[in-house]
Amino acid sequence: MFDVIIAGCGPTGAMLAAELRLHDVRVLVLEKEPGSASSFVRIVSLHIRSLEIMAMRGLLDRFLERGRQRPVGGIFAAIPTPAPEGLDSAYAYLLGIPQPIVEQLLEQHAAELGAEVRHGCAVAGFEQDDEGVTVDLADGERLRTRYLVGCDGARSTVRKLLGVGFPGEPSRNETLMGELEASAPPEEIAAKVAEIRETDKVFSFGPFGDGIYRVVIPAKGVNEDRTEPPTIEDFKTQLRAVAGTDFGVHSPRWLSRFGDATRQAEHYRAGRVLLAGDAAHIHPPAGGQGLNLGVQDAVNLGWKLAGQIRGWAPESLLDTYETERHAVAEDVLNNTRAQVLLSSAEAGPQSVRRLLTELMGIDEVNRHLIEKITALGIRYDFGAGPDLLGRRLPDVDLKQGRLFDQLRQGRGLVLDRTERLSAEGWSDRVDVIADPTAALDVPALLLRPDGHVAWIGDDQQDLNDHLARWFGEPVG
Repeated sequence: MFDVIIAGCGPTGAMLAAELRLHDVRVLVLEKEPGSASSFVRIVSLHIRSLEIMAMRGLLDRFLERGRQRPVGGIFAAIPTPAPEGLDSAYAYLLGIPQPIVEQLLEQHAAELGAEVRHGCAVAGFEQDDEGVTVDLADGERLRTRYLVGCDGARSTVRKLLGVGFPGEPSRNETLMGELEASAPPEEIAAKVAEIRETDKVFSFGPFGDGIYRVVIPAKGVNEDRTEPPTIEDFKTQLRAVAGTDFGVHSPRWLSRFGDATRQAEHYRAGRVLLAGDAAHIHPPAGGQGLNLGVQDAVNLGWKLAGQIRGWAPESLLDTYETERHAVAEDVLNNTRAQVLLSSAEAGPQSVRRLLTELMGIDEVNRHLIEKITALGIRYDFGAGPDLLGRRLPDVDLKQGRLFDQLRQGRGLVLDRTERLSAEGWSDRVDVIADPTAALDVPALLLRPDGHVAWIGDDQQDLNDHLARWFGEPVG
């Protein structure tokens, strides 16, 4: 019997498996695709908060070696505004990296920690009871697990079998995206693209390096499921319709289509079955938030589910996964709806876009939107307290080195500048660092394994109360 079976070994499923293995949870990941990565090489952007998470788990160098750093400005509705100065992170950039590489690195990380991954295995059904979940595979095998997590994408089998509603709006607009070579002269391409972009903010035909162009073209028709891959002829046809020329595109690296469907699961948990990533929410790719949102779901869920399985979690802890992450995804759906509207060629949305472009010249506005897109602005509701309460703590300097290096094992952490506090009774779950030199403006704080500040103060009894709230009763 497994502790957790995860359906889907994309970035969300692989990250969740690794987080669970940090707590010695027995994990099986089932991936229906026979290969170990996506069949097309789409470039994605890891946002600031995701880069912080990779640094927290000691993975960042692996990603930096395979990606390309670029400035974080201009990502809200592609409004060309530079990044605000002094963003509160040591990793204030975007990392462009092929999605198959992200999947490969995260699966490798999970496997190194002891997760079992089976490719070519699909969930066909399941039944849950008070003790666990019986999972039926497409090949007829039956498996038993204490919990099942659907990380199996927008058309999630787990979500459908669970009967959880997925309300929202269907796709109304279709867009083609790909990376191709072009035989037209670069100056001719640049001039034509600049002309089209005056009225069409969705269209993009930009150089990506090594003679490759990243192409985004509005397309006719609606295909919410996006099961039919586009062809290069589809791209040429749409380019001729929009630009009057296909720019001699050839030799595609990858081609894809996407719609603007926006949906969110009504619940992220029903008994012993949970949802994460695209199985729980889908939205247009504006701002490149989807993969990042799923990885961050996994880091929020992992330690809570592990605590439930290990028996120390307070009764309500696992429910905070839905409370916290449903609200975050709801905000992402809201901002992507706004970005899609701002890309419309109609006069009204263009007027709003011009006004917002002007407002983004104000640092506070630009900073707010950048922090929203990159998840730096997330503050979970932990009750009344200083503004830092509920937010993630940046990678501050400690006498032991960098903070994130102390978080690699996915444990809680008391960071104590007073040198008077302890976590006696919780030492199997929580570490303590007494450091009067720590770069903090507060006497002490409690960090959850996901890096969010769960308590601020200097009173031992108050700390004990919050340790019990997040990490259960003390031992011994």
